[in-house]
Amino acid sequence: MIILSKIKRKIKAYSKWADYYSKGERKVEVPNLTVYEMFYEYAHKHLEHKAYNYFGRRATYGKMLKQIDDVADSLMCLGVKKFDIVTIVMPNTPEAVIAFYAVNKIGAVSNMIHPLSSETEIDECLKNTGSKVVIVIDAAYEKLNHYLGDTKVERIVGVSAGSSMPFYLKAGYKMATMRKYNKPNPQIFMSWKKFLKMHTDEVNPRRTADVREEPALILQSGGTTGVAKGIVLSNGSVNAMVVQAKVIVKKLQPQDRALAILPVFHGFGLALGVHAPLCMGIEDVLIPKFKVGEFGKIINKYKPNIVFGVPTLYEGMLKNDDDNLDLSYLKYAICGGDSLSGNLQKRINDYFKKHKAEITVSQGYGMTECLAGVVINIDKCDEPGCIGIPTPGTDIKIVEPFSQKEVKDGEDGEICVSGPTMMLGYLNNEEETNNALQIHDDGFLWLHTGDIGSVNKEGMIFYKQRLKRMIITSGYNVYPKHIEETIENHEAVLSCTVVGIPHPYKVEVAKACIVLKNDYIDTPIVRASIKQYCEKHLAKFEQPYKYDFRKSLPKTKMGKIDFKKLQEEE
Repeated sequence: MIILSKIKRKIKAYSKWADYYSKGERKVEVPNLTVYEMFYEYAHKHLEHKAYNYFGRRATYGKMLKQIDDVADSLMCLGVKKFDIVTIVMPNTPEAVIAFYAVNKIGAVSNMIHPLSSETEIDECLKNTGSKVVIVIDAAYEKLNHYLGDTKVERIVGVSAGSSMPFYLKAGYKMATMRKYNKPNPQIFMSWKKFLKMHTDEVNPRRTADVREEPALILQSGGTTGVAKGIVLSNGSVNAMVVQAKVIVKKLQPQDRALAILPVFHGFGLALGVHAPLCMGIEDVLIPKFKVGEFGKIINKYKPNIVFGVPTLYEGMLKNDDDNLDLSYLKYAICGGDSLSGNLQKRINDYFKKHKAEITVSQGYGMTECLAGVVINIDKCDEPGCIGIPTPGTDIKIVEPFSQKEVKDGEDGEICVSGPTMMLGYLNNEEETNNALQIHDDGFLWLHTGDIGSVNKEGMIFYKQRLKRMIITSGYNVYPKHIEETIENHEAVLSCTVVGIPHPYKVEVAKACIVLKNDYIDTPIVRASIKQYCEKHLAKFEQPYKYDFRKSLPKTKMGKIDFKKLQEEE
C-alpha cells in the first residue's frame, strides 16, 4: 500500500473566503482519532438515541456499538490484523456500516466495492489489495464463484439483504430469493450468522501515536475513462468531513433524520451520507436499493431533514407530483456526484417551493480523491455554473492546465485542491499518485483534479467540466457542459449530453445526444427547432456537428452519464 510521508496540508484563512466563515470555522482541527473513535465519541454518550433505520427497524447507538464489537471480534478470529485489507461488497445495509466501523476498530482497512461490479473488476480489485477476507451481499455471490484461485482470499462472509429487515419483510425476502443465489466455494464460505458466533480472547491492536495519517479506507475511482484505481484515504480524511459538516449543515440537530440513499461504496454516500450524520447524532435511514422513480415516495415516507443525492435522483423526485405532498421538514437538500444543470436546478427549486420546503437545492463539488465534497453552495450564489465556496479548511486555486502556474481571477484553468480530506494516494500506483498530488512552489500539497473551472473576485467558484471532456475543434476550445445547458433550455429537451467525435480535418467536433420531454414527439419540426435554437445561442464553432435523439442516456454503475460509452458508439 502507498502511504505518503507526512507532508504539510494546506489549511489557511484564504482572503477570498474570509468573510464566509468565522475565524474558528476556517481553522479546521481534525482530532487525533480513528474513524471508529470519532463515531464512539457521540455514541457512548447517547446510547439510547436512534442510530439507524432500516425498512422501519430502528437501532440505538448502544445496540450499534455492541454489533460493532461482535463483528470486530469475529474478524480477529479470522486472523484480520492491523493494516490488513478487508473487502466489503455491500449496498446500504446495517451490516455494511457495522463492518466498516468494525474493520476500522481493529486497525484494518475497508476496501469498498460496488456489488454490481463485473467479475473481472472484482477479481482485479482483490488481487490489487491482497484481501484475505471478503464480506459480500447475497446478490453478488455468483461473482465470487470464479477467479478466486489467483487471489489471496481465504474466507468469504455472506450477508443477506434481509438479515436486518423487520420479520415480515425478512420472510418475504427469503421466499423471493430462495435458491436464487448460489453460494461461493463452500470450503471458504461462511454465513453472517455463523460468522457472528466466532469469539476470541485477543485484544485490539495497540494504538499508535498519530492515527490521522493511517489508512482507513479504499474507494474505487469511477473507471469511466479507463481502469478503475484504488483511492487510499486516511482516518483524518474521513473525520475531517465530520468537522466540516458541523459548519456546513449547522441547522441540523441531534436526532434529526438523514436519508442515506447514496451508496456506502461511494465517498459521498459513506462520508456525508453515513459517517458524518452518525457522528452528529442524526438518525440514518439506510436505503439499499431503489428505483429512481421511487425517490419522491421514499422522501415522503421517512421525512428526512437532510437529503444527499445525485442529479438523476432529484429528477426522480420531480416525477412524484402529488399536490398534497408537504416537504416543509426539509432543512437541506444537497446534490453532488455529477454536475447539476441550471435547468434541473430551477425545476428542483420550483418543486420545493410548490411543496412548502423553504430551501433550495445546494450544489456540491468534489471527487473521490478528496473523499467527497470540497466546495459547497449553500445560500451563497445563484449564478448559473456557480458551485459555491470551499469547505472549511480547504483551499482552491486555478492553474493553467498541465502546469502549476496560477491564472488570474475569472480565467479558466484546472481546479487544484488542498485540504484535510485529500487522499494518501492511489493503491500500488506511484506514477498516478505523483501526477495527481503535487507539491507547488508554496511548499504545500495540491491535488490536480482534472476539472476546468474559475474563481471570481468574490471567491465564487465556477465549474465548467472535466479537462478530458474538453473538445478542441479547429483550434477552438469547446466546453460540452455549456452546449448541454444551452440545449436543455429549449422547451422540448429533457436532458442533453455532448461528446467529442473524430472529424477528418477539424480533428474533433461536438455530438449532442438528446432526450426529449415526455410530451414531445421526435419529429423533423422539433429537430429543426432545436438546431435553430443552437444556431441562435451558440457560437458557430460550438454548434453540434451531429444531433442524436434518444429515448435515454447510458449510465455508469454510479448513476452518472457514461460519456465513454457514448463516444465508443462512434
